Amino acid sequence: MNDTSDLLEPWVDRLLRLAEGIPADEARRFVHDLYAHAQSDLDEERAEADLEREE
Repeated sequence: MNDTSDLLEPWVDRLLRLAEGIPADEARRFVHDLYAHAQSDLDEERAEADLEREE
């Protein structure tokens, strides 16, 4: 597994415990997509902050 998968696995496990009946591969995809979206939002916020500092 890569580093991101290692970080996300506890969240996948938690989702699987909380929502019975979700296939593990769908839970992994959901957690990965959620993480990727959150990371993208953070990257945008950082870029905006950097731009504001430069002005």
